[in-house]
Amino acid sequence: MEPTLPIGQDRFMTNPEEDLPRPSKKLLVPPVLDKLGVDELEAYIGDLHAEIARVKTAIAAKQAHRNAAEAFFKRPPP
Repeated sequence: MEPTLPIGQDRFMTNPEEDLPRPSKKLLVPPVLDKLGVDELEAYIGDLHAEIARVKTAIAAKQAHRNAAEAFFKRPPP
């Protein structure tokens, strides 16, 4: 025989960690700039520009893929 629960309580157990806010995904860990020299900072800026270009290329590819999928599944006009 299954135990009875008070009215309004679910039979499913909940995980208290599920109620906690999830930490944000931080993809880059910025370096401590105070310890870098001018040349190193300029190189760092160059690296950031290269990374931005790489991300923009990935975004464009994903948008093109989505647009192609939307065009493929689009219903023809009546």
